[in-house]
This record gives sequence, C-alpha cells and structure tokens, in this order.
Amino acid sequence: MTTVRADSVRDWFWTRHANPKSGWSRVPTGAVIVYAVYQRDWRLLTTALLWTLVNPVLFAPPETEDAWMTRAVLAERWWLAEQANGTMGLRYPNICNTGGALASVVALYAAWRRRPVSATVATLAMGGLKLWWLRELVQKYDAREAETSSHR
Repeated sequence: MTTVRADSVRDWFWTRHANPKSGWSRVPTGAVIVYAVYQRDWRLLTTALLWTLVNPVLFAPPETEDAWMTRAVLAERWWLAEQANGTMGLRYPNICNTGGALASVVALYAAWRRRPVSATVATLAMGGLKLWWLRELVQKYDAREAETSSHR
C-alpha cells in the first residue's frame, strides 16, 4: 500500500486528479460534450468544458494507489514525465490515444451534422480507445513497480 503525496504544485494537481472519483467522473465528459453539440445545448457544452477544467482539483488526494483509476492517472504522469513519452503518436500504445482523438473529431462532426449513429459509434470508440491506452499504461506502470519492488 503506497501513500500518494504532493511536494509541488504539479504534484498537488496530479495527486488530486489521481483520486478515482476524479478520473471516473471525467470518463463520460466526452459523451456529454458530443451530446451537447448534437442538441445545440450551449449551456450543457459550457458546463461540460468547465467540468473538464475544474474536475482534476475538486477531489482530495487518494490515500492509496490501490484503485485502478488512481494507478491510471499516476501511470499517465509517469509515462509523460519519467518515460518522456507524449500522449499521441503512431507507436503502441499511443496509437490508441491518437485513434481516440481522431474518433472525437468524427464524433463532434457527426453530432454537428446530427448523425446519431455515427456520433454514437465514434463516441464509443473515443472512450474505449482512451481506456485501452490507460490500461496499457497501467500495465507498464504496475510492471515497473513490481520490478522495482523485487530489486529491493
């Protein structure tokens, strides 16, 4: 059981975002944005975009790293900082996130054109590919943690 702590503003942000309530409550935000565009509901769109901005700092830091979503957020941070990787690209696993970003463009376009089936399929692909990317990062992060523990 590892305790999550914050030593800087960046750490403060990431540790609060690592609360599983933060991560899981952000998951449906993409679908809400697509729906808001489809419905031309600018108030809902504005609310969803504001939620995206404030969500990562609304929750207290988690007490442990036991929750999968906590490890997903910490794995993303590790992937970006310690491994010096981006979030997009044609190499695995970043291709998953790139595909998700492309699916979000398709979803928003389909929503704007009011094509519900295309918007729905693209929205599902967007969310699924993001979670797939996170799953891959968590597996790499957990393997690194296991390897570090075995060398002690």
